[in-house]
Amino acid sequence: MSDRRVVVTGLGVVSPVGIGADVAWEALVAGRSGITDITLFDTTDYDIHVAGEVKGFDAADHMDGRDARRHDRNTHFAVAATGEALRDAGLLGADGAVDRGQADPDRFGMVVGTGIGGIGMMSDGIKTLNERGPSRISPFLLAHMIPDAASGMVAIQYGIRGPNMAVVSACATGGHAVGEAMETIVRGQADLMLGAGTEAVVVPLALAGFSQMKALGTPINPDTGEYDPTQASRPFDATRNGFVVSEGSAVLILEELEHARARGVRIHAEVIGYGSAADAFHMVAPAERGEGNQRAMRMALQRAGIGPEEVDYINAHGTSTPLNDRYETVAIETVFGEHARQMMVSSTKSMTGHLMGAAGALEAFVCVRAVETGCIPPTINYRHPDPDLTLDYVPNTARQTDVRVALSNSMGLGGHNSTVIVRRHEGGG
Repeated sequence: MSDRRVVVTGLGVVSPVGIGADVAWEALVAGRSGITDITLFDTTDYDIHVAGEVKGFDAADHMDGRDARRHDRNTHFAVAATGEALRDAGLLGADGAVDRGQADPDRFGMVVGTGIGGIGMMSDGIKTLNERGPSRISPFLLAHMIPDAASGMVAIQYGIRGPNMAVVSACATGGHAVGEAMETIVRGQADLMLGAGTEAVVVPLALAGFSQMKALGTPINPDTGEYDPTQASRPFDATRNGFVVSEGSAVLILEELEHARARGVRIHAEVIGYGSAADAFHMVAPAERGEGNQRAMRMALQRAGIGPEEVDYINAHGTSTPLNDRYETVAIETVFGEHARQMMVSSTKSMTGHLMGAAGALEAFVCVRAVETGCIPPTINYRHPDPDLTLDYVPNTARQTDVRVALSNSMGLGGHNSTVIVRRHEGGG
């Protein structure tokens, strides 16, 4: 096993609770929901009318106007979040590309994940084909809608020339991206990597599909019966009845420890564990005891070289669906035993909604900030405890405490599971 250690030196976020890592973190700690009525398209004919939209975002603020027009919104988000992360890590040069005085672009790579890719661009292309014929299809359509479009454009925009891949594993994607980026550095194939997720699925086709699956939460206050978009996501609550479609991107810059020390850059946290496993059970339903999630967590703990009792906080997948929250709780109880009662477990999807392929990266960001600041964001809308779910879900109010090790769980359609573990960086060896 290599002794190369991997730390986080840059963070970038585009999310429904804010654009920018600091803005998003402040909102999460304050317990503010980013779930609102959908404004990106007319939802009159739909059963569900709410989502986690990114507000106030203009792609032209982050990339050339021509490129902005040609690319899908999920690529826009990735480019913007990467720019922030590069600035945070002191890696962005005056020319807008990676500063060669700080990093060799050939030793700087990325794993950028997306659950669906350019579904908005694909949907628009199908509409154009049906209404105006094949000659009106953009020559850029295929290259810019495929899942690796974001990783390609991020590399072009910032001159990042090392190992580059896109991963797709539904809602486990973001965790896989961060974990595979870590392993690329450990193997010695790069000194720096982006571990990132991006998604833009607040589009008619995606909303219709998830609605027909009966998977989406209703924006009704369970106590008053009043319409309230912020109440739609209620993870672990007894009244939970589905998730909320959301969009955004999160980028973590991972760096080999000695490389970061040589640059004298601030270190947010260390990435120490990664696990990946399959349920091999069902395309939509989770395994009944979260067996794949259990294996991913155990693998991550083994990779980190720590025992279950060393984990202080879990950012749960916590989608607010009846089955996920039950079986994830069972998986946590099984893996952590009695220590499960001492840990804090929260779901920030109660505020952000479900960013699909970007969720795991955003929630890895949450874990990094948790160990860095000692603050645990809450699970909001938790007012009716489920008698079968008895962990400490950090209800409704953030908690300031000692957090040394945090774990992020992600699970996706098809039975994909990923787990990432981060540890507070103590500054020593």
